[in-house]
Amino acid sequence: MKPKVSIITVCYNAASTLEDTIRSVISQDYENLEYIIIDGQSTDGTVELIKKYSKSIKTFISEPDKGMYDALNKGIGMANGEIIGMLNSDDFYIDSKVISEIVSLMDSSHADAAYANLFYVDQKDTDKIVRKWNSGPYKRKKFIYGWMPPHPTFFVKKELYEKYGGFNLAFKSAADYELMLRFLYKHNAKTSYLPKFIVKMRVGGMSNANLINRLKANREDKLAWKVNQVKHRPYTFLFKPLRKIVQYIAPKASVRS
Repeated sequence: MKPKVSIITVCYNAASTLEDTIRSVISQDYENLEYIIIDGQSTDGTVELIKKYSKSIKTFISEPDKGMYDALNKGIGMANGEIIGMLNSDDFYIDSKVISEIVSLMDSSHADAAYANLFYVDQKDTDKIVRKWNSGPYKRKKFIYGWMPPHPTFFVKKELYEKYGGFNLAFKSAADYELMLRFLYKHNAKTSYLPKFIVKMRVGGMSNANLINRLKANREDKLAWKVNQVKHRPYTFLFKPLRKIVQYIAPKASVRS
């Protein structure tokens, strides 16, 4: 029997975008799939929207939390799948074959984790590409040069969470980076790359890469290496934002899902 896959979505007041997320998950052609939604007690109609799809959602809770990463840890604890993926409420899968292709890749390569590519798209026109995150084949040493895979494309065997822990709540914006650094770089989990764009992520009107936020993120990036007791290079945190700049270069005008 094919392994069960758990997809976790966390949300808070996401009624304007969440339906695309839900539909992209429940339309997957992979049968052994459970969908978990953790809501932070929304007040904008999000809860009513989720209930509309209750027959296709295995687990749903709506309660206060300590932020996105706390909610994700709740979802991990509730997951019954052998493989866990996470899809934010601003994101959606490009087609119905994403989970099938990821599982097939992990099975054929005997990998503990897998990742792919991601499109950043316009908030209203999701066919309009703003930025392309082309991850490239996996090499552990790429972390030293500021690399990381896009988290919404990242799938991990649950046993890694059980062995190495979940998201570190000491991090406010870089807990996903710290977790992937811990799993892939520190513990050298076997990882495979699917050379395909599988997720569209909406971007907001204001860039999240302003100077103040970038400085805060840079401090957390450094902390991620420190808490894992692994050594970075002086240029590691210079290359990380530079990689984002490259992603804006000459994106295609549009892409159809």
